[in-house]
Amino acid sequence: MISLKTTHISLRGPEPDDLECLYLWENDTTLWPYGSTKAPLTRHQIWQYIDSYDGDIFTQKQLRMIIVDNKSQRAAGTIDLYDFDARDGRAYVGIFVATEFRRQGFAREALEMVSGYCRETLAIHQLAAWVSVENAPSIALFKNAGFKSKACLKSWIRQGRRYSDVLVFQKLFE
Repeated sequence: MISLKTTHISLRGPEPDDLECLYLWENDTTLWPYGSTKAPLTRHQIWQYIDSYDGDIFTQKQLRMIIVDNKSQRAAGTIDLYDFDARDGRAYVGIFVATEFRRQGFAREALEMVSGYCRETLAIHQLAAWVSVENAPSIALFKNAGFKSKACLKSWIRQGRRYSDVLVFQKLFE
């Protein structure tokens, strides 16, 4: 059985108490170039998401988990599985850790737990991630977690008036 808890962090589904931090994180425009958000979200939209969240990756094709700092019991970030394909055994993974919780190993622990969960519980064969070439911390994170850089997509994401390249990382569970 895979545990979604370590000494430092736990992973769980979104709760109503996460509304304010999710609202702040989703509306932080400095993070938008690294994700898929392109417009502000309202508290009502986020509340509807939390309220209707069922955590069934097989029907929703995505799964969001909140990274919780066990010491403070505060939400420290999110880790998402998306574009889940059960037939081919693959999904994409995205991760965010709030500024005050960075550089404490939370992202690495969360990524390792999710990798184990995907391999053992969901029977996923592989995970992939898209990372901007300008996001050095995320590049290091995925490399250290056993992901391999497999491609560079030129001018893939727009950042203001210019475009940035994206690295495609892949981790196979053999």
